[in-house]
Amino acid sequence: MNVIEVENLTRAFNGLRAVDGISFTVGEGEIFGFLGPNGAGKTTTIRVLTGQLRPTAGKARVAGCDVVREREELKPRIGVVFEQQNLYERLSGRENLAFSARLYGVDGQRINEALEQVGLRERGKDRLQHYSNGMKQRLLIARALLHRPSVLFLDEPTRGLDPTMAREIRGLVADLARQGVTIFLTTHYMEEADQLCSRVAFINQGKIVALDTPARLKMIHGDRCVRVMLAGGGSLSLSLDDATDGRRLGELAAAGQVLTLHSAEATLEEVFIRLTGRRLVE
Repeated sequence: MNVIEVENLTRAFNGLRAVDGISFTVGEGEIFGFLGPNGAGKTTTIRVLTGQLRPTAGKARVAGCDVVREREELKPRIGVVFEQQNLYERLSGRENLAFSARLYGVDGQRINEALEQVGLRERGKDRLQHYSNGMKQRLLIARALLHRPSVLFLDEPTRGLDPTMAREIRGLVADLARQGVTIFLTTHYMEEADQLCSRVAFINQGKIVALDTPARLKMIHGDRCVRVMLAGGGSLSLSLDDATDGRRLGELAAAGQVLTLHSAEATLEEVFIRLTGRRLVE
């Protein structure tokens, strides 16, 4: 079942199309990556899908709600975590959640459950001044989950985190998807998208230029290569799609010079650059 349905969605500002006629769907429990450089239209798309901006043209439904006509019905069905950590530093983690809980009309038991869900139950009484960036990010996710939304929008959830904290956040995101929460993820980290997402869309200058599974995108648009470790020391990369490289590999193997072979498929970032001519971070 599709939880997000977008058809010919456009959003213009002073005649400039920040989002230009995009269409896609996202299934229930899917982690869907929405990838592109700054200014490509990612945040504008999220703001339209969460009812914060009206589209100029096209239509979208999220969690069964039309994002224009049913904005009030949409709000309790979605959670949003933007890149900026808009938390109250002088309050404890639990007090931050209690403030939001009153807005959602959820009780104290749900606050405890949300803290437990993100691994902060034991630190809930601590003020945010004593939280690491990773802990604050987990608290933001807990806040977005208080009302048990069916769709969670995550905008750069691991930016600025150390590798250990980033891995914990990725693990939490994967757990949420296994529980049936649909995740709409933006990230500048292509390896993160490759690891987490069942499908990714590349957006550039407001248009979707590719949409598929990470594996298929790398297979279709990347070069098939192998990394050859040589018995005499050193290594080289050879293309499986190049006849000359193929003959060279055969010659090395016949001469007993091949120590090991390792696949060297294209990365998502390399595919993105090939399709758009741009890097995610410029």
